[in-house]
Order: sequence, then C-alpha cells, then structure tokens
Amino acid sequence: MSAPDDLARAVRDEPALLDEPALLDEAAAGGGTEAGGAPREPARPVGLGPVGWLRWAWRTLTSMRTALILLFLFALGSVPGSVYPQRGVDPGRVAQYFKDNPTQAKWLDRLWLFDVFTSPWFAAIYLLLFVSLAGCVFPRALAHLREIRRKPPAAPRNLLRLPHAEEFQGDLTLERAAAVLRRRRFRVVTGDGWVAAEKGHLRETGNLLFHLALLVLLFAVGAGGLYGYRGNVLVVEGDGFSNAVAAYDRFMPGSRVTAESLEPFSFTLKDFQASYVAAGAKQGQPLDYLARLEVRDSPESAPRQVDLKVNEPLDVDGTLTYLIGHGYAPTFRVTDGEGQVAYDGPVPCLAGDQATYTSECVIKVPDAQPSQLGFLARFLPTTVPNGDTWVSVFPGAANPTVQVFPFAGDLGLKSGLPQSVYQLDTTRLKPLGKMSAQPAPLNVGDTKELADGAGKIQFTGVKEWISLQITYDPGREPALLAAAAAVIGLVLSLTIRRRRVWVRVKDGRATVGGLTRTEGGGAAFAEEFAQIVTALRGGPPTGHAAPDEPDEPRTGNAAPGVRPDEE
Repeated sequence: MSAPDDLARAVRDEPALLDEPALLDEAAAGGGTEAGGAPREPARPVGLGPVGWLRWAWRTLTSMRTALILLFLFALGSVPGSVYPQRGVDPGRVAQYFKDNPTQAKWLDRLWLFDVFTSPWFAAIYLLLFVSLAGCVFPRALAHLREIRRKPPAAPRNLLRLPHAEEFQGDLTLERAAAVLRRRRFRVVTGDGWVAAEKGHLRETGNLLFHLALLVLLFAVGAGGLYGYRGNVLVVEGDGFSNAVAAYDRFMPGSRVTAESLEPFSFTLKDFQASYVAAGAKQGQPLDYLARLEVRDSPESAPRQVDLKVNEPLDVDGTLTYLIGHGYAPTFRVTDGEGQVAYDGPVPCLAGDQATYTSECVIKVPDAQPSQLGFLARFLPTTVPNGDTWVSVFPGAANPTVQVFPFAGDLGLKSGLPQSVYQLDTTRLKPLGKMSAQPAPLNVGDTKELADGAGKIQFTGVKEWISLQITYDPGREPALLAAAAAVIGLVLSLTIRRRRVWVRVKDGRATVGGLTRTEGGGAAFAEEFAQIVTALRGGPPTGHAAPDEPDEPRTGNAAPGVRPDEE
C-alpha cells in the first residue's frame, strides 16, 4: 500500500494528523522509501497520550451539556430521599420498614437509599456538578469581561447588506446620531464618517449570574451540611430546655459541629394554648397554637418573653426553634405497696386520633416496691358516655379523664436493651386485677387502688407538651440570596437581546444598518430599528431605553481605523 493510502487511512482514524507538517510533506512528495531505496515502514497514528486524555476529560466535564446532565442526576438522586424514610429524619420509620420488609430493606440499605443525602454516590454527583459548573462559569466570565471592555466594532463598508438597513437623505450629523443612540442606552463610538453602537451585554451577564448563583447555592447547601445541625426535643409545660447536646431527644450534627459550637440559649415553657372550632361542620378543627416561652439568649442575659407560633420560629443568633407538634401530658402520683411515692409528674401521651386527641400513655415506675409497676393509660380530653363505653368528642380538654390498665413485675429496664418511653413490654408483667377493655375513667383528683396491695395511682391534673425542631444552617441566607440572584439572572438572559447599530453619513446621505446577535430576536429588533431610524430622520423622540434594560457603561470616541467585525 502506498504512502498516500496510509495517510488517508490514518487521517480517517485520527483527524489530528492533518496538523503534522512532516507527514503532509511526505504525502505531497509521494515518498514511500528510505534514502537508500529501502521500503519505509508505514506511519502509525499518534495517540492522545496521558495529557491529551486529561485535557479531553476536563473539557468534557466542564461542558454545559455535562453540567445539565449532572444537574438532572442531582434532582433524580434526591427523589429516593422523599420516597423512602431517612435515618437522619425519622429513624423509627426506617426500623419499621426493616420489620415490615426485611429483604427489600436489606437491599435498599446496601444502595444507601435510607441515607440518600449522606451516601457516596450522592456526594459524587454533588462534587462533580460543583466542579463542572465552576469550570464552565469562570472561563466564560473572564471571556465576558474581555468582551465588555471591547469597543463596538467599526461600521462595515456596505451597511445595506445587513439584515436591517435603510438609507435616507437629510442633514444628519455624526454628533446627533451618537446622541440619539446614547439616549437609547447604547454604547457608542465614532470614527471617520461613521458611528457604531452596541447594546445587550446584560444578556450574557444574566446568563452567567444564573449559573454562578447555582454554584453559590450548591456551596451554601454543602456548608449547611458541614457546619449546621438539627435536633428535636419534647418539652412539657413548666419544664425548660438548654441548647446542649445532652438535652436533645434526637440530635443530628454536621461533620464540623462540636458541642462548643452550639448557641448557649435556654428557655422555659410557661404555657401552651391550642384553640379549636367549637361548633358547626368544622367542629374540632384547629385555629391557632401558641407557646409562651421565657427565653435567655445566654446565661448572662436577662429573660425575655416570646410567643412561639407555627411558622413564626424563635431566632437566637441564627439558631431557629420551630413549633412542630403538641399533645397532652396528664400528671399522676403513684404510691407503691410500702406507702412511698414512687412517681409524681407528667406523662407525655401520643394522640391516636387527631380529630379528638384521644391519646395513649405509658407510665413506668421502676422504683416501686415490692415490685415494679407499669401502666397503660388512655387519655380522653372531652369525655362523654357512649353506651357502655367512653369516648372523646372534642380535642380540647373540656372534661379530661383517664382509663388506667395497671401491671406489676419486671419492666426489663436492666436488660441492656433500649426501650421506647411510649411502649410497655408486658411479656414479664402480670395484670393487677381483672382487665376490662373499658375500665371506669378517672376524673382529675380520683384515685385507683391497685390489686394485691401493690399501691395506688392518682390522676392529679393535665398539662400539655410541645415538640420543637431546633436548626442551625449557616448556608440558609446565602442559599436564599443565590436563589434570588438566579431568578434575576434568568430574567435578564430571557428578556434582553444583544444587537448592534451602525450609521454612516456622507454628502448629506445617511445609511443605517443593524443586526441582532440573539437568535429569535429579529422581529423585536425590527420594531426597535424602525424607531431608531425615525429618530435619526428627525421624527418624534422615541429614543428612550426599554424599562427592562438598565444603563450600560458608555465608552468614549474611538480613533479612526478600528477594524470592523466580519459580520
């Protein structure tokens, strides 16, 4: 096979070989032998090499197409976080999922679908998207800065060849043409017999602002995950809370959070009030929730009164406390078989029926003698008889009662296994007395004697509890500002058009030409161009900038001889 055939095959496989001058010279000369006449070995295509592959990988990663693909994968990867329960948000539901679907849960856990936002694959998508946007935005921003600093190009020789052009006779001067265009917020330069004007750089500015805002948004989310924290706590009326790790019922810190970084505030829940619709078709529907707190921003500061409401959080130097739930905490006094008060205080109950707030309570008395005591209780906020049963008909505590189911035995608290305070394991407990599905309810102040001389329990009153979510996210405000900037950038990139206008004046004859640098903007620019021509002819003043286009920086006169663009 001849050298030209080898060259054709090599170029087909590797077009970059066209840049090799020696090979082209050889092909032109038809050389296929060495100096001594021996056949020359066919040239092989040159590979990219490590540097070439790295350059190709970087260009691929920082392309806009790759950034869009990664952004789509980022959104798609967030879907499982809303479909499956997450350990960082609700570990109880995750445990229940393992109990209900053990095989499926095992495979989901291997794929990190219960920890989506801390999974390695989600972090990889996040980091690649961050790098891709950074590598795409910053070079474009530098190029845009250079483009802004460039003066508008000089007028082409024949303006009538442009998409928008018109010629007319008149007494137009270059100074008046420049003034008309400046009034319309064009950047203007003048030369020998011509005026050049340009407008619309804010379109690319808005595009870059949008992508830069996405980059800042990703950075803010990452900073919030590293230096922020979130926790939940339940507080009963009359009790307090101090912002310390040990005080939380559940605490989820970022990887850079330490115990010393928590804001040292505290508060006491003085009162909680829930109001409901009293009558009518919407009876029982909630109207408002109000928690009255006495807050100390630091141990040395004076207390202040704060009314905590839904969507009106307590803010202490960026740490937000949200009201997210409430319930009843009836108070009991338990006296054991030896006459000692073994328990005296409130018991938070979980509402089983949100319409009436009929709640289930668990009371554990491990210090009772001669045996430990446990109670299951049903709290009825507004009790009315219903045949042989009692029910609650209203969520407010208008007529509170409690039905008590007592047990005695080993509560299993020394087994080493964790227990929920809202569940009572009765496998090693025996009922005290005859159990009934509907025991007689106790009113406030009533006492129930326990069988076998185990003691007694008294229903002493009703309190309420609130559940709070306390969050600190240093990236919250930057993320908000970035989102607002992204909207502004998107509006600018969609509404502003890049366009240029030139005017030549010679021997009392004016030629005006213009073109738009934006696809699809020809129709809108045609109307604007007609207004410019009318103003240059000396018609009614229409040279005011559109309200959506602010002033752009103007440049001074350019020296004659500025080279025109190829347009």
